[in-house]
Amino acid sequence: MARKSPKGDPVQDAPQVAPAQHAAAGLPAIGHSLRMAQRQMGVRRTALTLLRVNQKDGFDCPGCAWPEPEHRHAAEFCENGAKAVAEEATLRRVTPDFFAAHPVTDLATRSGYWLGQQGRLTHPMYLAEGAERYEPVSWEQAFDIVGEELAALKSPDESVYYTSGRTSNEAAFLYQLFARELGTNNLPDCSNMCHESSGSALTETIGVGKGSVLLEDLHQADLIIVAGQNPGTNHPRMLSALEKAKHGGAKIITVNPLPEAGLERFKNPQTPQGMLKGTALTDLFLQIRLGGDQALFRLLNKLVLETEGAVDEEFVREHTHGYEEFAEAARRADWDETLAATGLPRERIEEALAMVLASRRTVVCWAMGLTQHKHAVPTIREVVNFLLLRGNIGRPGAGVCPVRGHSNVQGDRTMGIFERPAPAFLDALEKEFGFAPPREHGFDVVRAIEALRDGKAKVFFAMGGNFVAASPDTDVTEAAMRKARLTVHVSTKLNRSHAVTGARALILPTLGRTERDVQVTPEGKHAEQFVTVEDSMGMVHASRGRLEPASPHLLSEPAIVCRLARRVLGPASATPWEEFEKDYATVRDRIARVIPGFEDFNARVADPSGFALPHAPRDERRFPTATGKANFTAAPVEFPALPEGRLLLQTLRSHDQYNTTIYGLDDRYRGIKNGRRVVLVNPEDARELDLADGSYADLVSEWKDGVERRAPGFRIVHYPTARGCAAAYYPETNVLVPLDATADTSNTPASKSVVVRLEQSGTD
Repeated sequence: MARKSPKGDPVQDAPQVAPAQHAAAGLPAIGHSLRMAQRQMGVRRTALTLLRVNQKDGFDCPGCAWPEPEHRHAAEFCENGAKAVAEEATLRRVTPDFFAAHPVTDLATRSGYWLGQQGRLTHPMYLAEGAERYEPVSWEQAFDIVGEELAALKSPDESVYYTSGRTSNEAAFLYQLFARELGTNNLPDCSNMCHESSGSALTETIGVGKGSVLLEDLHQADLIIVAGQNPGTNHPRMLSALEKAKHGGAKIITVNPLPEAGLERFKNPQTPQGMLKGTALTDLFLQIRLGGDQALFRLLNKLVLETEGAVDEEFVREHTHGYEEFAEAARRADWDETLAATGLPRERIEEALAMVLASRRTVVCWAMGLTQHKHAVPTIREVVNFLLLRGNIGRPGAGVCPVRGHSNVQGDRTMGIFERPAPAFLDALEKEFGFAPPREHGFDVVRAIEALRDGKAKVFFAMGGNFVAASPDTDVTEAAMRKARLTVHVSTKLNRSHAVTGARALILPTLGRTERDVQVTPEGKHAEQFVTVEDSMGMVHASRGRLEPASPHLLSEPAIVCRLARRVLGPASATPWEEFEKDYATVRDRIARVIPGFEDFNARVADPSGFALPHAPRDERRFPTATGKANFTAAPVEFPALPEGRLLLQTLRSHDQYNTTIYGLDDRYRGIKNGRRVVLVNPEDARELDLADGSYADLVSEWKDGVERRAPGFRIVHYPTARGCAAAYYPETNVLVPLDATADTSNTPASKSVVVRLEQSGTD
């Protein structure tokens, strides 16, 4: 057991380390899921709740955005989904008595794990200026406090409205409507920190900032390339789709600095054969150096160009633009430079080429391993080049597949949660609601932190999430938040952001996905509501909670937004906020008139399977870009430089983790137990740097601003990472990511290529 502090918070500085595993899921996953669920919910509640997850008449799992198949198992959830549901449906409660016993100074010393384990929030809580403790307030008082602070601003642009991906389509649409009617486009969201690079690259190249594949396309593919992604931990239900593809004859190439158990072998807990033996998924493992992906795809493109008959010339001629400039740049790709950038042996790249040439239908999947580098956008553009060359967009079984994390992060963006809205969207909003939305671009996540730091933003309102822990440059972010006049968090559970506050702070408790949402209709009847979400592949479906709310004092997210809007905007607003709160179908009617693809929204979402949003490149091979065609691009090849005696660090999740929510202190697949302060280092690099396995070091990031950023006391674990690369968990290492170390174009924090040195520490 991990040692305990006097306050009951596990000390995480003495993790135990065992050999990494080479298969994911199976019986251990079932056992771990059920144990954790029963600890949080009890036996009966566990059974009732988990059997509703991802079912057509149930609720959408908050654990990830992977789509559901048409034919579903009775247990259509993964281990991480079970953990997410258990923590939301927990029987534990955080009441006003808890806050009376724990001043904010105490909460600030607690780990994220401890905070999350306390349970569900039950009452609106207020921290007055100069106060030591949160105290309960009524909802009316809470909205008055927000209204007072907003009224005192010189401009609406001094307020920021952050959104987490757990927010439903209805709540997100209302939230952006409120912010824009107030007069600002300051709508940063978690996409800014994850797939913003994907959206930027895809919008430019194919005209739609989303993936072009449906779940059936993976099942039909000849080749699936999984780059910079760990489905076994982050998207476990994806493993079932990869297994089905393998059984259909597909080959899988994995491109990753770390070997990942789920991509080695998947033991499907839904079948006896899967439980006992499992399916080997990866046919070729390319253990790439961090940041070398653009160079790899550029060289593959050169080799395709040099292979007679390999280019789909008809597709290129009819549907693309910029081919000649791209081809000229690709032909200059250099073997020596690519081998240096990727750390791969030549024969592995040649094996990959043979698999590419043998495939008529290729899908490329990726996640944060591609999106969180300085050159992330050019990297994803190069992936698009790779697919365009052989006509692999708009063909069944082929396309781009950026795999989203949060369950509705893509839907929030579709609903208008974006600091740089398209003019057509604002025009539609103005036509429907009769006010002139602001046209000036707002703050993304990084710029919002800068604005708070510099006194240009004074009110911060978060709809879900854990902004402080999720953001880069932790010390800078926390100092910026403390300069705010007011911080507000709509939350289900405690997290670090509630302990890092402005002069005043509010915690507003909301319903979870698992809970029934009942509103009083204009006729005075109690009517159960449902919300909708969009998955990672553009499918929209309903989500209905069934549990009784954790507290009678909770409001739904739509209700919170509507009541806030009525208090702040007042009678001058012509928007029917009260009607929207009472009946979410009226919100969907407005969405249908504003956002293309949602026509007849209420009728179509009544289909238990939901409906697919249109995607012109996939559906018609039509590319709504500036050129009217899919655009080849020709950016210079980039990859991170590595000074002598340094390592490239990537931040990542443990298996007992979902973003900044820490379910437990183990990373079963990597062999880590009872601790999170570990750094995974290649044994050869460790020997050269005199870093003994089991010794302790401080991680110190080096950046051009000359500021020393330090994460102390990490246990060194010799691990088969790519040479020159290291890995450690976030949010513990977000402190090492400089605020201005971001991706070109997308401004996403470059959390996957942080130059660090390791200094021996005295911890043992």
